[in-house]
Amino acid sequence: MKNYHIYLIRHGRTDANLDGRYIGTSDFPLHDMGRNELYDKLDSYVYPRVERVYTSPLSRCTETAEILFPDRETVIAEEFRELNFGKYEGKTPEDLADDPEFLTWIRGGMEARPPEGESVSELCVRSFKGFHRILLEMMQENLQHVALVTHGGVISNALACFGIPKLDPKQIRIAPGEGFEIMINPQMWQQAQAFEILRQIPFLPEQVDTF
Repeated sequence: MKNYHIYLIRHGRTDANLDGRYIGTSDFPLHDMGRNELYDKLDSYVYPRVERVYTSPLSRCTETAEILFPDRETVIAEEFRELNFGKYEGKTPEDLADDPEFLTWIRGGMEARPPEGESVSELCVRSFKGFHRILLEMMQENLQHVALVTHGGVISNALACFGIPKLDPKQIRIAPGEGFEIMINPQMWQQAQAFEILRQIPFLPEQVDTF
């Protein structure tokens, strides 16, 4: 049975990222610095060759996909939007330091939900549906390698929810324009709802010949 490779890549920086604000559903475009960082990475690193690019529908992700994979087909994947932060959308942790509901949320587990927002558990459920759909499309259309441009929180929680080896999402740091290669074996996915975490991306030029 074939294995299928998905490259999870975080979008470039936005104004809100630079300010340290919570942005989930807000549709911020890339900041000029964010675009320049992505072009610098293209000059210094090697991104994997893919047959298709899936992307969150938000502008910061679709713009990143256009920069990193300009010649590839792009498909919107609604399941991979960032977490909905509800009433905390656009706020910084400093803005919310005296809000008891905020303190309860950040100390809570996967079921904790910001007011009018979404829990990590709910994020993992829709991410599972997204991975399942992409895997089926890869199998049906004979695609071996695709990229998925999404959000840092989506990536870190997907790795924690479904990845092997197991990782703590709080310990995962993903720079803009970077991410992880995962490999999905259909049998393991069906039986255990798990995928294998292979390595970080993009690659240094000298690494390419070793893979």
